[in-house]
Amino acid sequence: MQTPVNLFKQALQRRQAQIGLWLNLANPYSTEICAGAGFDWLLVDGEHSPNDLRSILAQLHVIAGYPGTHPVARIPVGETALIKQYLDLGLQSLLVPMVDTPEQAQALVQACRYPPQGVRGMAGTRAARWGRYPNYGKEANAQICLLVQAETRLALGNLDAILAVDGVDGVFIGPADLSASMGHVGNPGHPEVQAAIEDAIARIGRAGKAAGILTADNALAKRYLELGATFVAVGLDTQLLVRGTSALVAQFKGNAAPAAASVPAAAGRDTTYS
Repeated sequence: MQTPVNLFKQALQRRQAQIGLWLNLANPYSTEICAGAGFDWLLVDGEHSPNDLRSILAQLHVIAGYPGTHPVARIPVGETALIKQYLDLGLQSLLVPMVDTPEQAQALVQACRYPPQGVRGMAGTRAARWGRYPNYGKEANAQICLLVQAETRLALGNLDAILAVDGVDGVFIGPADLSASMGHVGNPGHPEVQAAIEDAIARIGRAGKAAGILTADNALAKRYLELGATFVAVGLDTQLLVRGTSALVAQFKGNAAPAAASVPAAAGRDTTYS
């Protein structure tokens, strides 16, 4: 058996737009519904959702049945031992929150790679299909896609240095936390925040790396794609359920709950889950 090639990583390197969806429901049943829709990638959230290693593994099993859709997982924190566990599940693409400095980025690169390029521990895990991918230990490093989140003024100030770290494949801009860091809590659509986002997307592209973002605003998502964002999540499973159920109730009752009053249109991390 051959070590799988990370087609998502290859697409990002070609600057081919990848359209994704955020998964917060932590359930393989709903994940399969989303996987069947045809998204290029699905983000299984381990930071702001009730996911653990077992629930993430169950969702990986489901997504594997839809070869055109690539699983990406967001870990709660960029900690070496936790990264090892996520990769040992068989994940090839990770999103790491709150990366503010190039030193943090370099440590994450090391954590994602086997020696001599890194410090990832060797083991006969699911990632290697318990030895059935005989060359996994030698080939895995090249297939890892490391995406880091820039979500603060400090991160944007260090963005060029973070982008210069070999092994960082892309930078995801988190408008919700960025807006808070810039003094515009709950207002990621503020002109100052949007200007910072547009500048960041341009800088990421000039560095030859992939720029990513999440927004449930269709017009804004298309705008980010036009600016050069490569991996764009265009919605969240929870938000789709909130909007759909509220809209359905509104057709029959006049006092339905707000469809998504707490969801900023340009939220890089939906404030409902912050």
